[in-house]
Amino acid sequence: MSTRPTVAVVGASRDRSKFGNISVRAHLQQGFEVFPVNPNADEVEGLPAFASLSDVPVENLDRITIYLPPHLTLELLDEIQKLAPTEVWMNPGSADEDVRLRAEQLGIEIIEACSIVDLGVSPNMF
Repeated sequence: MSTRPTVAVVGASRDRSKFGNISVRAHLQQGFEVFPVNPNADEVEGLPAFASLSDVPVENLDRITIYLPPHLTLELLDEIQKLAPTEVWMNPGSADEDVRLRAEQLGIEIIEACSIVDLGVSPNMF
């Protein structure tokens, strides 16, 4: 069993210029066990991609970081609540008032900031 922190990158992308891909690489570089979530990809950066959060094969996620538009983020909140991750990051553009209100109703504390920067690195490094 891994002792590395775990992260699901929701909206992980195969396009290396997109933040959903940069996040995968940045979290890997910083020692995370990374689980890309993208229903339209088999793999991202050589890692198997999962169609949904519930497909991620770990019992506890330390972090979920989201790179989706708000209407898609909103659809995930019930699933996120069930998973009870330690941290939920809403990267710029992934949350709006509806997302914030529903997260609050569900008791999900969200962090609205760039999870890549939180790692102590700049997205420009990738």
